[in-house]
Amino acid sequence: MKKVISVLLLLSLALGLWGCHGNVEQKVFEIPAEFDTSRDYEITFWAKNDTNMTQVEIYKAAIEGFQELYPNITVNLRLYTDYSKIYNDVITNIATDTTPNVCITYPDHIATYLTGADTVVPLDDLFADPRYGLGGSEVRFDGPSQSEIIPQFLEECAFNGYYYAIPYMRSTEACYVNKTYVEKLGFELPEVLTWEFIWEVSEAATAQDAEGNYLVNGQKVMLPFIYKSTDNMMIQMLAQLGAGYSTHAGEIEIFNDTTKEVLLEIGSHVETGAFNTFKLAGYPANFLNAGQCIFAVDSTAGATWMGSDAPLIDIAEDKLVDFETVVMTIPQFDTENPKMISQGPSMCVFNKEDPQEVLASWLFAQYMLTNEVQIAYSQTEGYAPVTSKAQQSPEYQEYLSRAGEDNDLYYDIKIDATKLLLNNTENTFVTPVFNGSASLRNAAGQMIEEVNKSVRRKQEVSDEYIEELYAEMTSLYRLDQIVGADGSGKITMGALPAESVVLLSALAVCWVGILVYVVCDSVKKKKPQGK
Repeated sequence: MKKVISVLLLLSLALGLWGCHGNVEQKVFEIPAEFDTSRDYEITFWAKNDTNMTQVEIYKAAIEGFQELYPNITVNLRLYTDYSKIYNDVITNIATDTTPNVCITYPDHIATYLTGADTVVPLDDLFADPRYGLGGSEVRFDGPSQSEIIPQFLEECAFNGYYYAIPYMRSTEACYVNKTYVEKLGFELPEVLTWEFIWEVSEAATAQDAEGNYLVNGQKVMLPFIYKSTDNMMIQMLAQLGAGYSTHAGEIEIFNDTTKEVLLEIGSHVETGAFNTFKLAGYPANFLNAGQCIFAVDSTAGATWMGSDAPLIDIAEDKLVDFETVVMTIPQFDTENPKMISQGPSMCVFNKEDPQEVLASWLFAQYMLTNEVQIAYSQTEGYAPVTSKAQQSPEYQEYLSRAGEDNDLYYDIKIDATKLLLNNTENTFVTPVFNGSASLRNAAGQMIEEVNKSVRRKQEVSDEYIEELYAEMTSLYRLDQIVGADGSGKITMGALPAESVVLLSALAVCWVGILVYVVCDSVKKKKPQGK
């Protein structure tokens, strides 16, 4: 019996070692029956702004308004200028259990935060709680109900079977067009931009005179088509073409023939000087405003930098060129079935030992969805509020109706960019979220950047080059070690890192050896003596 017990114990230990690399069940947050208002709480809020002081003041005003309602909750604001810096700091702080309480982030990033079962709070039960949930009876402000959050925006925050965030603001990409130059080149803007049209006009804009001046602008510099976010560029082109990118389970599909065709096409326009990227050329708005770019693709949230009369301009006044700016959807392959990415920050709540502290954090996150905060922040850029409650309010509708009254609050390009998203919400899409989806996104954009650099270095971009690029991206971003999600509410391991495979294999060999020894020893002792 001792031998049997030993064998079973060894088997259970071996399975336990292997099982630690399998599914991790999500722990559900237990909501306190009452929010204890007799105690004081201090919570941290990590947020991002585009060096826009108006946004900073809106954060501060939101905190002040919230603390007036909940004087026992102190909110400490920490500002970042880049989402990647927030992401890196959160990852670093997870190990020391010093994460913020509320964080503005992206679902791709949250998937990586879920290194344990209770790092980020699943919000489903908090949404539905009749007292402290969305529109709850004990909430001290007029927040939205769950049904008043735009469904497409809320669904972006759901993965692994739970809601891990609430949307804060939403944007999409837009193409900011120098209509004056398009018409000067002899073209007329279509109702919907196509890739064919973009490439044709961009190629036409590369014509120069004998002295090297570009005919369309009379300058030495002309970058007809500049794309700021090349990861979005690749993702949207593949979506429009119905090509693979990834599955919700974390299976990587991007390295396909369609991607190769896209890269070769882009490379051909880099070679002629018709196309460039933000990373290699610089900020698209600066070239657009200087009359050195015709098509500048950037977020709708960047609209206040676009155009001759933009309120935020980063170039000298004497470099500005007067032209008519038009805001259009990104170019499409199929104008009858437009597809554009939905993006924008969301908010997650981190788990803490004290459930009362978590509840205080959740109340603050909810407050950021009130009309006061949503409308004020959306007016700073080409963002759209994430609730129908705010979008349909008289105050917001009046704001939209006053486009062009000035070049500040009512800057027409900014409001046009917002309307573009509002009118195309149902045409937006999001990419699958899993632990590693942020790396895949980086790889998608990096492939375009690498092709851009290689062409400019006079390297041949061929089928063989693309295959080597695929291998390089897989290795660089460890796409063969992705942790995916199976859609059942569990986080599952994908391909393990090589070191882990070696370690597990060695452990398995050791346990098998021990089992063999135990069995052999048992058989040996059972043999009759003298035989």
